[in-house]
Amino acid sequence: MTLPARVTFLGTGTSAGVPVIGCSCAVCHSADPRDRRLRPSIFVDVPQRARILVDTSPDLRQQALTYHLPAIDAILFTHGHADHILGLDDIRRFNVIQDRAIPCYAEAPVWETIRRTFHYIFDGAPRESWIPKLETYDIEGPFALNGVHVIPVPLWHGRLPILGFRFGSFAYLTDCSAIPDASWPLLAGVETVALDALRHRPHITHFTVGEALDAVARLAPRRAYFTHMNHELGHAATNAMLPAGVELAYDGLVLDIDVDAA
Repeated sequence: MTLPARVTFLGTGTSAGVPVIGCSCAVCHSADPRDRRLRPSIFVDVPQRARILVDTSPDLRQQALTYHLPAIDAILFTHGHADHILGLDDIRRFNVIQDRAIPCYAEAPVWETIRRTFHYIFDGAPRESWIPKLETYDIEGPFALNGVHVIPVPLWHGRLPILGFRFGSFAYLTDCSAIPDASWPLLAGVETVALDALRHRPHITHFTVGEALDAVARLAPRRAYFTHMNHELGHAATNAMLPAGVELAYDGLVLDIDVDAA
């Protein structure tokens, strides 16, 4: 059984965001709001089931206010880099609103990074109101989250193994430079994909636009959206060169998808 859901792109930029501090390029000074990119994250809302945040970017507070996030039922982490975890402290407000801890899911090595970075959450201190309250779970394969089926998709981010996530007809594959052979079957039949496409020039830890297009050609989804773009990719100019069915995502983009009930 499938369930209707909605995905909101909370941030579609790189670790530096766009505009970049101290940059005078055309994209950083663009008047097009789609050229303003917060750090990468998405919010998956499955009505009556689950409100899922993927990654806690350093911009989480701004994202939550801008896109009116009402609550968070769970957080999934793709990996432990700063632009994907440093907003974790901001879930304190959701603890207060919801009066409970927030279930959080990550691979064991990512938990090691989070525990070092946010040691005060885990060091046994009294659970004061200023300490985020988490329930921690290891990701070891597909799992059910409030009746929603979640498929972790192993990816390579340079030499670092990380995760993308598939929710029914939709896959979110950020920060990747390669999709391992074993992961392609996990993406079979995906209808909508969000995929890393940093820039045109090669990079050792991210897909270029060309490499992302090659992955789209192999996946053959109905629609594809590129994310994690830097300031070398202007929204309008880049979209004008992309094939039909492929375009750059932007902060605030909302997509209707179907997820699988667990």
